[in-house]
Amino acid sequence: MKPDKILLDHGSGGRTSHDLITGLMLPLFDNPVLNQLHDGAVLTVGNHRIAFSTDSYVVDPIFFPGGNIGNLAVNGTVNDLAMCGASPLGLSAGLIIEEGFPVRDLEIILNRMAKSARIAGVYIVTGDTKVVPKGAADRIFINTSGIGLIPDGVDIGAHRVCPGDQILLSGTIADHGMTILTQREGLTFDHPIQSDTVCLNHLVQEMLAVDPDIHVLRDPTRGGLGTALNEIAGQSRMGIQIFEDRIPVRNEVAGLCELLGFDPLYVANEGKLIAFLRPEHAIDILEAVKQNAAGKDACIIGEVISGHPGRVLMQTRIGGTRIVDMLTGEQLPRIC
Repeated sequence: MKPDKILLDHGSGGRTSHDLITGLMLPLFDNPVLNQLHDGAVLTVGNHRIAFSTDSYVVDPIFFPGGNIGNLAVNGTVNDLAMCGASPLGLSAGLIIEEGFPVRDLEIILNRMAKSARIAGVYIVTGDTKVVPKGAADRIFINTSGIGLIPDGVDIGAHRVCPGDQILLSGTIADHGMTILTQREGLTFDHPIQSDTVCLNHLVQEMLAVDPDIHVLRDPTRGGLGTALNEIAGQSRMGIQIFEDRIPVRNEVAGLCELLGFDPLYVANEGKLIAFLRPEHAIDILEAVKQNAAGKDACIIGEVISGHPGRVLMQTRIGGTRIVDMLTGEQLPRIC
């Protein structure tokens, strides 16, 4: 059923977002590329395959421990290209700025964007700036788009999922989402946390150097790890089993989630990836990931199973089994 009005839930990255996309947008824009529902579109240009991705950033607050809206925007689009196996070729940056926004704050944001682009090894090659009247926007919104080149022999997508695939998670979850929440609500703790926003393209290239036949890559941003795994399970029609005691969560983040009633599985990340790997190469890739600063806490958290198609199951710490469903509702609006 089509909604009568757009709610915050529609931007959550969870089930309500999924229903809006599949119920309204896909039927109107129906085409084989879009229907893959990948982090980026994969297009063939001559003898080359190009990844193309776009994202808009409305995070609140715009400055937070670990970064600001600027490096979040650059890293986010670079990572979406990387999840297609692509090396970034160029980014665009579109700015929508509210009248009265301090130029000094804009300079800080642009500096972080430039630094993040240098770290990722990509240029911001085009862009656009619009200014709207005071009250027509909330300070600044940023859109970044990017294109990247996919190497020959790399084919990444949910259609590649096979029973027995090992599922790698590159590090601790829920860092970004809980950082934004604490800043938004003015919460302070003895052990401060910070966003995990970082570019992942170099890490992905190191993984592909070990085995170019990686089946799936996904960065669990809005909706978190639980929602990303559900998307893959649904698209592949395969079952997924994960193990709660293998999923790394920082003690301070876990404590904060418990205190405030959040499930870390559904809290946003901005510098983590999940990978579905051939069993014979999983340990070698895991060791390579651990050598990268962005993957030092990486681990194998589960595997693809032949039963329970389209479902994600989690073996709990006490030995039971829990169904991990897609996020329902909006836990933290304007998280990215």
